Amino acid sequence: MLTIENLIKKFQQPGGGELTVLDVPKFEIASAEQVALIGESGGGKTTLLHLIAGMLSATSGSIRVDNIELTRLSEQGRDRFRAATIGYVFQTFNLLPAFSAVENVKLGMTFGSGRVDSERALDLLDRVGLAERANYRPNQLSVGQQQRVAIARALAGRPKLLLADEPTANVDPASADSVLDLIIDSCRSESIALLMVTHSMDVADRFERIERLEDINRIPALKQS
Repeated sequence: MLTIENLIKKFQQPGGGELTVLDVPKFEIASAEQVALIGESGGGKTTLLHLIAGMLSATSGSIRVDNIELTRLSEQGRDRFRAATIGYVFQTFNLLPAFSAVENVKLGMTFGSGRVDSERALDLLDRVGLAERANYRPNQLSVGQQQRVAIARALAGRPKLLLADEPTANVDPASADSVLDLIIDSCRSESIALLMVTHSMDVADRFERIERLEDINRIPALKQS
């Protein structure tokens, strides 16, 4: 499902020069496999997810998702591919405040196939325990409920790969386990490959396969700022 080879990402420094953030010789995830990637805050985990999702372009190297080479696609091509193939659970939810919960979930479908399945949107909200709040706007929902809507939206387009960026970081401990259960169980039931990045070993321990960023990235975290 995902194959990374010789991936390098550099950023231009404000004062000139370049900062190398990632240098990943090899990293793979099989179809329907669930992987936790653990690493320090600011160590490049989110940058890696953005590269896999096509939100950033690689400086060099190869990123193949579902047999498509992302580094050969234009920015628009990457956007279309992400919408059709990849779901993304953001740490900060990124829900649109003017839209209801069900409308936010439907947007996840629009970005992909362009076809809206209202029944699936409502079913997903029911699965995350928010059927009765389908017409609530984000500001009428708790933080944990907003994260559940974000999970439903990420699953709406039936992705083949789900990327989750510290999905429990902004929810209370009581909600964290239920958020993890939702993501893990939903991906398992729909045979979706899952890559979750986290700095928490408690979160990572929920996965059969755990990788450390420091083991796959040649750039030490202490050199990143």
